[in-house]
Amino acid sequence: MKNSMKNNKFKFNSILSSMIVAGSLSMVAQAAEPAEASVDQTAEEQVETIIVSGFRGSLSRAMFEKRNAVNSKETIMSEDLGKFPDLNLTESLQRVPGVAISREGGEGRQVTLRGLSPSFTRTTLNGMEVPSSTDGTDSGGGVSSGRAFDFNVFASELFNRIDIQKSPTAAMEEGGIAGTVDLYSAKPFDDKGFHFVGFGQAGYNDVTEEVDPRLGFMVSNTFADDTLGALLSVVTSERTVRQEGYGTVRWTNPIADGSGPYADTTNIEMTGATPGACADKDGASVHPANCLWTPRLPRPDFFGNSQDRLGITGSLQWAPNDDLVLTFDALVSTLDNERTMYNFFEQFRSNFGNITPTAIEVAENGQQVQSATFENVFSRIESREQVSKTEFEQFVLSADYLINDQLTLNAMIGTASSDARSEQYRYNMTSLTSHTVSLDFGDNANVPVVDHGYNVNDASNYNLSDGRLRATDVIRENTTAKLDLEYEAENVTIKTGFAYNDRSVDFQEEEIQGFPDQASAVGYAEAFPFDDFGNGFDGQLNSFIVADFDAIESDLLVKDWVLRGAQSWKVEEETTALYLELNSDYELFDMTLRSNFGVRYVETTTNSSGYLTTETGNELVSKENTYKNFLPAMNLALDATDDLVVRLGLTQSMTRPSLNSLNPGAPSFDYINGTVSVGNPDLKPFVSNNFDLGFEWYFEEEAVISATYFYKDIETFITRDNESKFVADIYYPFINADAQYEPSISKNPFTQEYDHSTPVNGEGTEIEGFELVYQQAFTFLPEPFNGLGVVTNFTHVSAGEITGLSENSYNFTLYYETDTYGARVSMNSRDDYITDYSGSNGNAEHATTGPSHVDFSAFYHFNDNLTFTLEVVNLTDEYERLYTTGNGDLNLMREYNHTGRQAFLGFRYTM
Repeated sequence: MKNSMKNNKFKFNSILSSMIVAGSLSMVAQAAEPAEASVDQTAEEQVETIIVSGFRGSLSRAMFEKRNAVNSKETIMSEDLGKFPDLNLTESLQRVPGVAISREGGEGRQVTLRGLSPSFTRTTLNGMEVPSSTDGTDSGGGVSSGRAFDFNVFASELFNRIDIQKSPTAAMEEGGIAGTVDLYSAKPFDDKGFHFVGFGQAGYNDVTEEVDPRLGFMVSNTFADDTLGALLSVVTSERTVRQEGYGTVRWTNPIADGSGPYADTTNIEMTGATPGACADKDGASVHPANCLWTPRLPRPDFFGNSQDRLGITGSLQWAPNDDLVLTFDALVSTLDNERTMYNFFEQFRSNFGNITPTAIEVAENGQQVQSATFENVFSRIESREQVSKTEFEQFVLSADYLINDQLTLNAMIGTASSDARSEQYRYNMTSLTSHTVSLDFGDNANVPVVDHGYNVNDASNYNLSDGRLRATDVIRENTTAKLDLEYEAENVTIKTGFAYNDRSVDFQEEEIQGFPDQASAVGYAEAFPFDDFGNGFDGQLNSFIVADFDAIESDLLVKDWVLRGAQSWKVEEETTALYLELNSDYELFDMTLRSNFGVRYVETTTNSSGYLTTETGNELVSKENTYKNFLPAMNLALDATDDLVVRLGLTQSMTRPSLNSLNPGAPSFDYINGTVSVGNPDLKPFVSNNFDLGFEWYFEEEAVISATYFYKDIETFITRDNESKFVADIYYPFINADAQYEPSISKNPFTQEYDHSTPVNGEGTEIEGFELVYQQAFTFLPEPFNGLGVVTNFTHVSAGEITGLSENSYNFTLYYETDTYGARVSMNSRDDYITDYSGSNGNAEHATTGPSHVDFSAFYHFNDNLTFTLEVVNLTDEYERLYTTGNGDLNLMREYNHTGRQAFLGFRYTM
């Protein structure tokens, strides 16, 4: 099938347009001869009403939604008011076939759908696209300023439903090639009358050994004969995390690093495997040790997070008559995070030319150092305090108006904003003299045994300097207005509508200048704050002194933030869309065919502004770009039998370029790694032609086996154009004045070439894969086993060089529920995946080891109102492991750490 598609390239625009016209005429003709039963009637006749609650009940309702959709869709339903199946939204999403997640500090942050990175998945909240940014570690990408949605800003209890739209319809807003995730908060008319739920949990982590509270309530009621409703929910939580481990900040070698060869290789004692030949950058033969992969910055790592999360939702609904419902939804959420990061590394980076190896044992692969001793090495202790706050708010006013028995009007206007500010205070304590250091990875490929050769806890051995005193502020705003009309005839529904979006991202960077460096760290250092650092870790983690933040702030720091204008930018985007969609169901022989045909037209205009560095200073520049897209869609669902549904989707979708790649201003410099990144405001969107074919067999009540094949032909894929060249001399004054440029550890931009990178519209790529699902409640078993059930799925995806893609992923959940108690255990696993195909420091790629996470949940109904719960996240204490691939075939540890198990004991009271 793939070869056929590649040959024909699916002339989607012309083919689908013809199909839509033909399908529309067919449906209009069928309207004169009504089908024997509508979709809703058929569903009522075929599906027996099942009254179940809890996790099993949420699965049953979600299956009903999936079965009766025309397009390819998954749904996650709340188990009860304010009770989502998992503590984190991404934890629930990862149970869905085709979904994988990325974690930050042990908590799910972003989702990958069908192999495409998070920026290809569009996220809506109560019907409108929403922005969300949170901060992260360096490996986590820092504060997000692109299109990817950070789910960790929200508490899961604020929502009662998630829809994952894998196949688009014309009525859906464009933007997600991978799919769309629709979030819905609770509303008072969802379940009329008075309802109250209060809940509390105490969470214990076996690394921090601290107890964190999680509290909340939700109350709703309807008044005036159920014509007026109000709902309020509040959730607050604290979370203390310690992420402990070891890192190398990538591997490199003296030649790839550009600072070698080694100072002296005449007396090296070489053992182990025989390495290959080695040449310097000019092609001259040098000692083979110069081509052995070596840790750049081998270091113990500590990331400590103290989080406070608050979420508030409110909903007011008014039905002045039977034909009109007005709804006002509000959601406000804040996430405060104080992150403390410590590491202690040996500086091989940019210093190989001054280092002398005296003994090297070569690993079995003949390409990397397994153990070694080096002379004339300097150490550095890096202490970072990162204080961040994300404030999110959304307000949506919507109306559903039944004009007459056939015509319905739906209108919505909403606004949402996200302000994520992160202040980073980084201090470096560098050893005053060089020393001898030994590294040995022989017993543990992820964590070496290290001998530093001097007293690492004596403050008089170090100086003190500012490494980076910087703040980033990412302000994202969205405004949406939509109007939809729906005309319902006998067996055809015609929908048309208009949508307007105004989005903006304002990225500002600030710095503190003139920090008074100190010749000695005495008086500004303290012992490592945790005397149990490394307890329970798989390897040796030795403590070390760190910067005393309080002493530095009291004596040395003046918080005078200065805007880095050249590194600040803003992108505004306006989109206007029109669509026409026809839905119908009619009898085809002894089967029922449900169909969806539609076309969507959208015009996008972006205005990007930033600062260019000129001979006279920074000059503000702006660039406007406009493009138009015509997106046809056809979705068919054939109820072949009472139990079998066959789905076909032929659609075209688009994803706009990441907003942070449209900056027309000055380049962003990474002095340490010698890279320059430049934006491109003329980028065009990704456009994908999609094919979906699925078979769903509902062979029992609460049971399904399904298989779905999907194929995406992405016509143009945004890649990066890389070129190694000298930095233009016009930037020399900027670099010399830049407080972020530290000559002692930077690649010299005046004498060495930097890797320049620009996003460009490149050649297309293809993605294909399949999803398998098996779900069943084992009610047919004899007691007590009739409470058992299973939910499992497997996804395989193959594609070209796409970051974040795991070829295989699977989920498995085994649950047991009765009216009184229940429990479930869930496992989620994915293959390794590449995070950067361009790599750095000579590496072909950066990658992440595919994790396998196991979670547990249990409940006990004490009575009709009170329930006790126990939940354990990361039951097996899965480690996070990042790596690089060297020349392309190695697996070289980059980061290796863990956050421990998190257990939550709680209660829920409902009335």
